[in-house]
Formats: sequence, structure tokens, C-alpha cells
Amino acid sequence: MKSVLFRLYLQLMRLLGHFVAIKDKQVVILNGAGRSGSNGYLFYKYLQEKHPEYQVTLVEPWPSSHLPWSSWKKIAAAKYVVTTHQPFKIHASQVNVQLWHGFPLKRMGIMASNTRHKDNQRNAKLWHKNADLIASSSDLYETLMSSCVSVEAQKYQKTGFPRLDYLKTSPITRKQLLQDLFGLADDQAKIGIYMPTFRYELEDDNIMKEIGQGNFFASDDFEIEALNEALKKRHQYLIVKLHPYEMKLFSASEIEYSNLAFLNNDYLFKNDHDLYELLANTDFLMTDFSSIYFDYLELDRPIIFMANHLQEYDKTRGLLFGPYKQVVPGPVVYSQADFVKQLDELDKPMYQERRHYWHDLTNQVQNKNYCDLLFEAMTKLTR
Repeated sequence: MKSVLFRLYLQLMRLLGHFVAIKDKQVVILNGAGRSGSNGYLFYKYLQEKHPEYQVTLVEPWPSSHLPWSSWKKIAAAKYVVTTHQPFKIHASQVNVQLWHGFPLKRMGIMASNTRHKDNQRNAKLWHKNADLIASSSDLYETLMSSCVSVEAQKYQKTGFPRLDYLKTSPITRKQLLQDLFGLADDQAKIGIYMPTFRYELEDDNIMKEIGQGNFFASDDFEIEALNEALKKRHQYLIVKLHPYEMKLFSASEIEYSNLAFLNNDYLFKNDHDLYELLANTDFLMTDFSSIYFDYLELDRPIIFMANHLQEYDKTRGLLFGPYKQVVPGPVVYSQADFVKQLDELDKPMYQERRHYWHDLTNQVQNKNYCDLLFEAMTKLTR
């Protein structure tokens, strides 16, 4: 019922928006990706800095049924509407720039096991109708996206993604990051970040219960004190960045350990940072099925894959390619004990070779300024 009402709300706003005239050199960015590698937010920062001749408005969170009319007028007046999720525009003459929010590793749309046929048909029509330019990084990206949302090949342009421009340099130093998150200094520090995917869709109350109790690995052998000691012994620090929904399940402020820190959106919003702007200060990534690892390949640093819920995830939603152990460019672990064993030897030549292989396969626009390429492609459509 809620989804039906929301669609009616959008239709009403579109109708009202048709009475607002479009203005050249106005851009609106509908950002649904928060601050965790948001193409929308980082492209917004780029436009503000590099193209002050354009008036750019950031609308977030998106989608939302609580936007003021002033925001809707901005959306209706924009020549360019940039989206990170489903394509959207009000006027047919507007240009929708679709940035999406991650390289498709997980099944979605018509390829997913947990979607409805009617919804998939509706979404495919929206992509066909509204998307004018879809940012791409490779042939593989285009193949995977089109398999999920049935989008036409001619809509893609290989510009790369804005978030990748912000990976290799950070607005804060490594020393400052350690101080902000761990409250200490350590010249020998090696910093890792753990970013799992959204595990709520596994539809397993036991997993959510474990996470709510602080077991962020959701592993049977989780012992946070032992994990902290293992990290401390090696001068290693682990930043834990969970999905906002999972962070709400427990109070991270009540979990205080010297070598573990929880990164929440409050810190990122307060300091006007996106997560990707901090990754240059990290030495390794740990994830499960999150597509962040494709982007992390830009840094050519070790990646560890936690697959303790692989079977459940594959059954509930599924992955677009596999077998999982053969396609991920790093060691696969299934428990805290497995993870700790990897800490003494984070990188091996075989994993370096795999990273380079997957980087070349997933990014055919290397060593370029992705924001510049996107801006050129976007504005070229209206010349």
C-alpha cells in the first residue's frame, strides 16, 4: 500500500512540476547513496569546485515523500537531473544522468530471486523512458546492468564513476583519522576497514539478533576482546562501517576497544566527507558481497572476503557471477579465526595478479579524471 501511495505522490509532483520552466546550467542531484561511496554527492562537490558557472542543488535523502515544494521546484527547473538509484525526471526535455551506486555483483531486478515480475517490468520501463546517459566503466559493467534492468546499450557512456576520483587522496591525514576514530597515535599503524553488504535482506532474525548484540561479523566464533587483542598485537586497526540499519540495532558508543572503531554517518556528515575520501588512509579492505571491492581495486591493496553467509545470500538474492571463491581477488574466510590468520600475511603475489586482472576487466577508463569525462558527456547532450 505504501509503495502505491508513494507512486501516486510522485505522479502528483510530476504534474505540478510541469508548470515550472526549465533553466539552463541548472543541475539537481537526487542522492540516495548517503556518504558511503556516493557518486551523487562527490559529483556535487566536483561541480561546486570546478564548474561554479552551473547552479547545482543536492537533494537528499532521495526518494522521499517529505520534500518541501522548494526542492521540487529545483528538480523541475533543472536541465540535468543526476540520480544514484532509479532514473527520474519531470520534463521529457530534461537530461537524466544515471550514476547508480555500485558495480553490480549482487543480482537485482529481473535477475534477482527476491523481486516481483510486475515491479521488474515497471522498473525496466522507467529506465527505458527516463535514463538518457548511464555512466559506465567497462563492457562487463554494461552487460551486468542490462541483464538486471533491461537497458539499451546506446545509453551507456564509458566515463567511469565520480567516486573513484576521490579514492587516492584524502582531505585528512592518516594521523588525523587515527586520532578521530581511535583517539591515539601510532606510527606503525596499519588500518583496515570492514564493510559488509546489507544483511537484513537475508531475512534471518538470528543474524540480525547477533549483529544487534555487537557481533558485526555475525560469525559463530565471534569474540570481540580476542579480536581486539589480535589487532593490537600487530599494530592493526579495524574500522567497522555497517549499513545504517544495522548500526541502529546496537549502540556503538558502548563498545570501546583500542583497535576497533565504528564509523557512522554522523561523522561523515559532520565533516562533509564521503567514505571514499577516507579510503586512501586504509591498508586493507574486508567485505563480503559488497561491490565496494571493485572500486577498492583502484588502490591495489589487499582485500579479504568474509563468506560465512554465502549460501543464505545466494539462495535469498544471488550473485551475478561465480563460483565466488574463484572470482574474488583475495582470500575467502568463514570465521573470525580465519580472518585473524590472514592478518600476518595480508598480501600474496597470486592475489595481486587477481586484483590486476579484475581491475582491467571492470575498469576500461583508467588513469583519467572521471568527473571531467562525465561532465563533458553530460553537457554534450545539450549542445
